Amino acid sequence: MVTAPDSIAWLLNIRGADVPRNPVPHAALILHADATADLFAAPVKTGALALGGEVRLHPEEAFPEALRNLTGRVRLDPRSAPFALLDLLEGAEVSRGADPCLLPKARKTPAEIAATTEAHLRDGAAMAEFLCWLDAEAPKGHLTEIAVVRALEGFRRATGALRDISFDTICGAGAHGAIVHYRVTEATDAPVRPGELLLVDSGGQYLDGTTDVTRTVAVGDPPDGAAEAYTRVLQGLIAMSRARFPKGIAGQHLDALARYPLWLAGQDYDHGTGHGVGVYLSVHEGPQRLSRLSEVPLEPGMILSNEPGHYREGVWGIRLENLILVEEAPPLPGGDPGRAMLAFRTLTWVPFDRRLIVPGMLSPVERDWVDAYHAAVLERIGPRVGPATRAWLGAVCAPLPSSHPREARQ
Repeated sequence: MVTAPDSIAWLLNIRGADVPRNPVPHAALILHADATADLFAAPVKTGALALGGEVRLHPEEAFPEALRNLTGRVRLDPRSAPFALLDLLEGAEVSRGADPCLLPKARKTPAEIAATTEAHLRDGAAMAEFLCWLDAEAPKGHLTEIAVVRALEGFRRATGALRDISFDTICGAGAHGAIVHYRVTEATDAPVRPGELLLVDSGGQYLDGTTDVTRTVAVGDPPDGAAEAYTRVLQGLIAMSRARFPKGIAGQHLDALARYPLWLAGQDYDHGTGHGVGVYLSVHEGPQRLSRLSEVPLEPGMILSNEPGHYREGVWGIRLENLILVEEAPPLPGGDPGRAMLAFRTLTWVPFDRRLIVPGMLSPVERDWVDAYHAAVLERIGPRVGPATRAWLGAVCAPLPSSHPREARQ
C-alpha cells in the first residue's frame, strides 16, 4: 500500500494540485510484487495519463473494495497510511513497514540533481533581484511584511517558470522574526522599520526543482548584538557546509556542527538544523534530516536544508538557510584506504548580508569560505540578472573587509 501523495507522485512520475504548495495528487496505490500497480484516483485526474500497461487506473471509490479483496501479505506504513485501512484489509496479513518509495525518492538521480541545480540558479537570480529591491526600499520605512511577501513572489513569477511557491513565505520584521514558523496575516502585518532585522524564509516550486532559502537582513543599522549573533549562525552554516563524514553517519551525528559556535556563547535554537527536500515535490521530505532525532544514514543524492538560527524573543530572529546535496567526497592524502567519505555540495546561491558579518569573529578558513561563496554567487547569478542588480551583486559579494564597522568604532 502506497498512500503518501508525494510517494505516488514520485513513483509514477506524475504531479497534481490537491495539496497547497505541494505538486501532488490525492490518490492511493496498490503496488504488487510483480511490479504492476493499481492507481485509485478521480477520473478527472487520470483521464490524460498514459502510464503504460503496468499501471491500471480505477476511480477512487473502488479503493475500499479492492482492499477487501486483497489476500496474502500486505505492507502498510503506519506513519502515513490511514488507520481505517486496517479494517478494510480483513482478508490480508498486514505487515507494518516503511513506505518502499522513501529512500529511493530521497536519493536523487543524476537527472534530478542536474534539474534542481538549474532551478536553484534561476531562483537565486530571483532572490538577488528581490534583495536588491529590498535594500533600496526597506530603509525608506514604507514597507510592511505583506508588501515584502508579495514583492518576493512577484520576482519569482517574473522568471516565467514558477509553478507555485513551495510554502507560505515566512517574513518576520523585528520581533516577528523570533517566531520560528510565523505567518503574516492582515491582522499581524508589521512595518519594516529601520534599525531592525528582517527574516525572510521562502521558496519556489519549479518544474525542475524545489527551493527553500532563508536570509536575514539588516534594515539600516542593526540592533546591538545582532551582528555577533548573525556571525555565529553563519559560522554554523559554514561548518555544516564544509563537513566531511564517513558513510553510515546520520543527521543526529552532524547536528551539533551547526550549533557549536552558538553553544560557545551560551546560545542555541529550538528547531532542527535541516530537513529533506524533494525535486518538484514536497519542500519537507523524509526520511533524512539534520536533527539530533534522526537516525537515518545520509546517502549520496539526498538533499537537505542547512538552516541554523538564533532568536531573541520580542526583539529579533536570525536564520540562514542553504540547500545542500550529499555526494561522494574525493579521497584526501593520508586518508584511510578504502574508507568512503561523503560531503555536501551547496545548491543555493544567494548573498549573505555583509553588514551583519563581524570579520574578526571568523577564522581564516571561514573567511575564505564566505569570500569564495560570494565570488561563486557573482559568477553564477550575475549573468542572470539585470544591470542594476548585477552592480548591486558586485558590491555585496566583494571580499570581506579587514574589520566590521562596529569593530572600527571600538
